Amino acid sequence: MKILLTIIMGSIGLFANHFQLMYTPDTTLKSGKTIKMIHTMIHPYSDRKTMDMGKQHKGEKKFLEVEEFYEIHKGIKTDLIKTLEPIEFQGKKRVGRGYKSKYKLKKMGDHLFVIKPAPYYSTLEGIYLQQITKTVVNIAGKPTDWDRELGLEAEIIPLSKPYGIWEGSSFSGMVKASGIPVPFAKIEIEYLNSDIDMKNFKMGKAKTVAPQQSFKTIEIKANERGEFTFYLPRAGWWGFNAKHVGLKKDYKEKELSIEAVIWVQVKKIK
Repeated sequence: MKILLTIIMGSIGLFANHFQLMYTPDTTLKSGKTIKMIHTMIHPYSDRKTMDMGKQHKGEKKFLEVEEFYEIHKGIKTDLIKTLEPIEFQGKKRVGRGYKSKYKLKKMGDHLFVIKPAPYYSTLEGIYLQQITKTVVNIAGKPTDWDRELGLEAEIIPLSKPYGIWEGSSFSGMVKASGIPVPFAKIEIEYLNSDIDMKNFKMGKAKTVAPQQSFKTIEIKANERGEFTFYLPRAGWWGFNAKHVGLKKDYKEKELSIEAVIWVQVKKIK
């Protein structure tokens, strides 16, 4: 299928943007095993700030827990909310409240993970953000669920496999809100510029240095059907965030922006 693209690469102002991370070291496994995940809200490229998941507006001291966390395999949904354990994740400049989890994968095929955190209050923007985030882990190379549409309030549906990606290949997706394509959706893309220390829950040293601010967050726009393609120039993890695509809502007398995030892992050809 020929995909029409409208791509705009530009600067994003002075600040990097928030991405809900759902990280595991490897998305292409040869056989079943117990995988570990880290869930935290970060600036993937700059590591400028680690946010507290579930942080509410000032004056409300408690943090709200994750609303949903589940796995889908061959269309069967498994609730994983009880696997989440609170952690403190150390970024370059500050510690943020997040979670760890582990889950035993047994069967061949795709295991589609989805996390819907509680809304997070962004002091900078003066609104709440809720980023519904997806990651796909595959066992033994058999494809099953990677392109499954879930009808989420905000969702990036892969049009190409979101795993088994060689450096220099591309990733394509379609942005939808409650099952409806979002024309000309704005998508922000960031490279996870540090390794993740799974044992100590912290970011490692930066891998690359951006020559200018606009390289840290890449902006593209989907076409009129909500479709996009992006070429992945470097091995590692890449996050795609479809901004403000959920149907407009209010939350605690503030605007609530519902966004879709998907993470893909790129491997180097050796």
